[in-house]
Amino acid sequence: MRHAVLVLLMGLTVAAAGGSLAADAAVRIAAHRGGAGLWPEASLGAFRNAIALGVEFLEFDLHLTADGEVVVLHDPTLERTTTARGAVRDTTLAELARARVKARDGRVTDEPVPTFAQVLDLAAPAAVEVLPEIKVGPDRKPYPGIEEKVLSVLRSRRMVERATMQAFDPDTIARLRTLEPRVRTMLLVGVGAVRRERVEPVAAVRWAQDARATDLGMDHRLVDGAVVAAARRAGLRLSVWTVNDEADLRRVIDLGVDIMMTDRPDLAKRLLGR
Repeated sequence: MRHAVLVLLMGLTVAAAGGSLAADAAVRIAAHRGGAGLWPEASLGAFRNAIALGVEFLEFDLHLTADGEVVVLHDPTLERTTTARGAVRDTTLAELARARVKARDGRVTDEPVPTFAQVLDLAAPAAVEVLPEIKVGPDRKPYPGIEEKVLSVLRSRRMVERATMQAFDPDTIARLRTLEPRVRTMLLVGVGAVRRERVEPVAAVRWAQDARATDLGMDHRLVDGAVVAAARRAGLRLSVWTVNDEADLRRVIDLGVDIMMTDRPDLAKRLLGR
């Protein structure tokens, strides 16, 4: 009897937090750009804070410098989030080392632009996985050889099994799978792709299967019960991005997605009762 009461109270506690007991056990949190709603995006400080908060994943983006170094920031150009200017691909690592990350309000911080290796070094001793996204240059052209360089850094840190590589481009997914069959891969699908193809969002499940991806990552506005059910049948792990409002977070928790990428990992944790 006491056991039954305890189980009931646990269920009520999770329900009050905005999710079900099953959802709380399943849905995992990814700090999008390190938790960009809380700290300067894609900074080492943000990644440290996200790890301390207890998220399950760090999400971030990768570009190549002019001298072939893999660095972490979202945009292909430097002006919005750093004190430097120009395209990442036209800037050497030494030049980039002099830049500093800017906060959301434009304030200049003491944070350098991280390298991929530095972020992995932070993550390696922690109980956290990584969701790096391979980006393209400002001309929308891929960085030649970026997949090999990214995988080399992952291998050097023994982090292949703790990484899920993201990309919008199915060819990038295919190259990653060929170069390193052990690595998980996530095909990203946004609203624009669904509209261009004039299909229902559930078609993204087939696209991920065709790309031989292990995961599917979708704009949260596209995801409903039919998408979740189709992903389950296909054996795909389903992520949603970027979920920041409380109502949206509650909705995807109730849907039972696998991973939610959010700029507000603190709010996500509260809603999950963790």
